[in-house]
Amino acid sequence: MTDTATDARTAPVAVWRVLENMSQEERVAWRVAPIDNAPTAAERNLDIGFPFGWYPILLSSELAVGEVKPLRYFSTELAAWRGEDGTVRMVDAYCRHLGAHMGHGGKVSGNLLECPFHSWRYDGEKGVVKEIPYAKAIPPQVKRKCTRTWHIREANRMIWMWYHPQDVAPLFDVVDIAEATDPDWTDFQIEEWTIYGSIQNMAENGVDFAHFKYIHGTANVPMGDLDWGSGYDRSSVLKVKLGTPRGEIDGAITTASQGPGQNWVRFTGICETLLLALITPVEADRLSVRYLYTQPKSQAEGPAAGVARAVIADVNKQLDQDKVIWDRMRYEPNPIICDGDGPIPRFRKFYSRYYADAAPVNG
Repeated sequence: MTDTATDARTAPVAVWRVLENMSQEERVAWRVAPIDNAPTAAERNLDIGFPFGWYPILLSSELAVGEVKPLRYFSTELAAWRGEDGTVRMVDAYCRHLGAHMGHGGKVSGNLLECPFHSWRYDGEKGVVKEIPYAKAIPPQVKRKCTRTWHIREANRMIWMWYHPQDVAPLFDVVDIAEATDPDWTDFQIEEWTIYGSIQNMAENGVDFAHFKYIHGTANVPMGDLDWGSGYDRSSVLKVKLGTPRGEIDGAITTASQGPGQNWVRFTGICETLLLALITPVEADRLSVRYLYTQPKSQAEGPAAGVARAVIADVNKQLDQDKVIWDRMRYEPNPIICDGDGPIPRFRKFYSRYYADAAPVNG
């Protein structure tokens, strides 16, 4: 550990002392481990609902043709499968017959999901029961829509679900990221965390400019140029000073989003790096987080490979540092803001558009 930001690693800050004695294996385990004596979501003001949008649920490679997977997101048990036609479908997990969980032991029959209990077969687009092998007639209650179906898209080598608490059809689409499928860029390096907090607090972190110095040890408080977009998109550019063995160099962190669930970050200055931040609520106080990194092969696999790895390690370290805060943080509906904090009130007003019900807009 260094005392000043003189290289590509962040300087030591108070929260890092929580983690500095962990080995790499211990740190990886800590990232997804449960936390002890956690206050409830209600105590932390996290029960504010889930914002609507497209959210990543699986890598495309994690669901083969004919495979069924149980999932849980948005406090809901789900069953996803890939039919023989290659299309991914998803329904609420519990069979309307006697309540079996179709994600556990269910199988694919053509393009239908077959319940493991009595082989009732569900259409994942219409939400109806299409076949009951042993019955002479299908009950009329399940010949019409009887279970929730979910809008699914595949893009950027990922499977996305559309979440809206009122089951409104998608209001925008999944953005294609060219680098995700570019053969001149590396395959994804994947890192995983479980964050015991809310997506609202995690999203606000991006416009909390002051924390970069006091949590991540950057040499100064970076200045950000924000574009609030005209609909559901938003972007920002943070100009930063990056410490290297040869002294400080200018760098930039360019963040873009389309809704709360689509987030990507481009780092420039030391080694060009694209981060796809996959963040999906599991519960009001629990998030599934995957960071997918890709870099130009010319940089990641050449003489600068060590620098490329260091950039990714540094971003991981910063999320570790944030996790220490987020895991115990509450949502403050009426924060006391000072100059230099960044545009947190404006961000809340912008972000409130993603809440179909009561939205946390104060700031």
